[in-house]
Amino acid sequence: MTERKLTIGMVAGEASGDLLGAHLIAALRPHLPGAEFIGIGGPKMQAEGLNTLFPMERLAVRGYAEVLRHYPGLVWMRRRLRQVLLQVRPCLFIGVDAPDFNLSLEAGLKRAGIPVVHYVSPSIWAWRGGRIRAITHSVDHVLTLFPFEQTIYREAGIPATYVGHPLADLIPEQDQTAGTRNQLKIAPERKVIALLPGSRQSELRYLADTFIATAKLMAQKMAQPLFLVPLVSRETREIFEGALYRADAGELPLTILFGHARDALAAADVALVASGTATLEAALLKKPMVITYKMAGASWQLMRRMGYLPYVGLPNILAGEFVVPELLQHDATAENLAQALLNSLNDAVVRSRIAQRFADIHRQLKCNAAEQAARAVLPLLARAAA
Repeated sequence: MTERKLTIGMVAGEASGDLLGAHLIAALRPHLPGAEFIGIGGPKMQAEGLNTLFPMERLAVRGYAEVLRHYPGLVWMRRRLRQVLLQVRPCLFIGVDAPDFNLSLEAGLKRAGIPVVHYVSPSIWAWRGGRIRAITHSVDHVLTLFPFEQTIYREAGIPATYVGHPLADLIPEQDQTAGTRNQLKIAPERKVIALLPGSRQSELRYLADTFIATAKLMAQKMAQPLFLVPLVSRETREIFEGALYRADAGELPLTILFGHARDALAAADVALVASGTATLEAALLKKPMVITYKMAGASWQLMRRMGYLPYVGLPNILAGEFVVPELLQHDATAENLAQALLNSLNDAVVRSRIAQRFADIHRQLKCNAAEQAARAVLPLLARAAA
């Protein structure tokens, strides 16, 4: 197999997928030195040799309004990419996350006889029914980041391999608090609260006011707290600063960081985190947290009707219990959030129990994900190239 020239199709839709895809290409290279990779990826995948046919940024569209505005262009790009891949006929196609774009593309390639792997499961564990049926028609094999996902797929008759989570490989198991505080010039004795209201503008619009009100309540009950707020873009910073102005919170001991979410979490004693990947990052850093989320009322009701899990935060899903509190929608008031955070800050026994539970999760997820993914893909390539 290593002496035969292979072409592998790959598509990633955002920065996290670009990193996963790049690590997978790097893990495959020693086994497939002559392989060509073609599709869509960002700078990291391109640095590993991917020939990208379209800018990855054109796929990184979130929110209903944004998707609707870009929908014709996305459909054209997917159709054109499918045409190219059907002409090239890669030995294997690997869709990296981006399920809204990739699953439809994958279905067409699978119908044409091209083996398909999907890397990173869509959130079938949060939404029951239809999505897993769609996956059945789109892929031949799924590489999952979480062990419970492999079980769900296998019960549905879909081949799946649990490969571990790359964040668990990247984040050291040892405590990072002292080193990060020294780097950020934060006194060791100061109480630090990380506020992570999300990465999307829509999330900031729903959560910024509540996060700031929570910080104000906590500041009234604490001696010299420091709030760290990592924000990913100029747009999200503008939304958050607008909320600070409305709340007349100019005196709040708060520092906005551009990016550096991991540093903010590593330096913190406790965190208030919007549900998403950041909750897993906080868990891998062994930080007590309160998980929260708000959305449009209609969206909330739809989620509840569609079979919403008892937990929304990844740490609680992985643990199978409420290791940390979740305060969502109407329960996500500043009073409730502040009290939950203060409870964690003031209870050393609870903090120790949370840290131990998160250490167990870290060890479970740390599997050298890229190498495990490569090992799962190589037999599929061997069969396809035979």
